[in-house]
Amino acid sequence: MTDKNIPIGVDENEEVEIVTLLDENDNEVRFELIGGYVDKGVQYFALIPEGSADDDGGFEEYIILKSVKDADGNEELVDIEDDAEFERIAGIFDDAFSAEYDYDAE
Repeated sequence: MTDKNIPIGVDENEEVEIVTLLDENDNEVRFELIGGYVDKGVQYFALIPEGSADDDGGFEEYIILKSVKDADGNEELVDIEDDAEFERIAGIFDDAFSAEYDYDAE
């Protein structure tokens, strides 16, 4: 996968990119990719459980994972362990999602 900022929300063809991850019990869990961001050469992804967006495409919670290379050079999506790094990236996504979806609208 190349480093790129992925637009927030659904593309113009209304297609959603699905990412399948393994949970702690090796069960497959499907997520919708809702955004991506590159910071200091590291690719980050925002994901929601598949089908959890409301009718307007909004959502209440999402997860953030970062892309790293394993020993064989394969891409893996992992949790952000560093609290300061997580807070910085979460703030970027929160600001972007707040601009995209007006959560205070009645």
